[in-house]
Amino acid sequence: MIPLKNLRPRTHFPAVTLALIVINFIVFFYQLTLDPRALQSFIMTYSMIPARAQLALAHSHYTLTQGFLPLFTSMFLHGGWLHIIGNMWFLWLFGPNVEDRLGHLPYLGFYLVCGLGAGIAQTLFSLGSTIPGLGASGAIAGVLGAYVVFFPSSRILTLVTLFFWWFFARLPAVLFIGLWFAVQFLSGIGSLGSAQAGGVAWWAHVGGFLLGMLLVSGMRRNQTESYYNS
Repeated sequence: MIPLKNLRPRTHFPAVTLALIVINFIVFFYQLTLDPRALQSFIMTYSMIPARAQLALAHSHYTLTQGFLPLFTSMFLHGGWLHIIGNMWFLWLFGPNVEDRLGHLPYLGFYLVCGLGAGIAQTLFSLGSTIPGLGASGAIAGVLGAYVVFFPSSRILTLVTLFFWWFFARLPAVLFIGLWFAVQFLSGIGSLGSAQAGGVAWWAHVGGFLLGMLLVSGMRRNQTESYYNS
């Protein structure tokens, strides 16, 4: 399933969402300017590596800053064009409505907290791994978690593919995001025991999503009443 359009209107200019997208692309374009050796060094320095975090906690080889600052910096790194385009597309589809509900600065804080939580979740499920983790998808998963709490019945115009057939459907957000989460969770279960295998950081998605839902769960009733009374 490929989401094409969020059919829920927004009421404010999504300044923070756009700024996050721009910053991610600026960092990505900087990565493209690096030669292979410099790029490898950049990725290894600023990506989140579980084994490095463990060594930092043990005060061996790495400082705490070296071990855990990448929880933040890794949110702005990407591994290729498909990686960043996919992440930024999801952020653009779902971020503006969440930014509407939370307000600009609270939304920025929410996004960053979800990204940090996602990185911690992936690290805990990948202890000992030396594979660098990078990308905004954990933070964006938190945005999806908030979106499904705030707007479960909103419609997402989606391209649905079934083998050789494809069609367009207006899926409820709770169905689209629910199926997305099920894939992340089941894939995460399947990845257990293979910490050294590269690929998708499934547990960052699961952790970011659940944290996003948790952070806004107490706001749903008040926000819904405000929406219907407006």
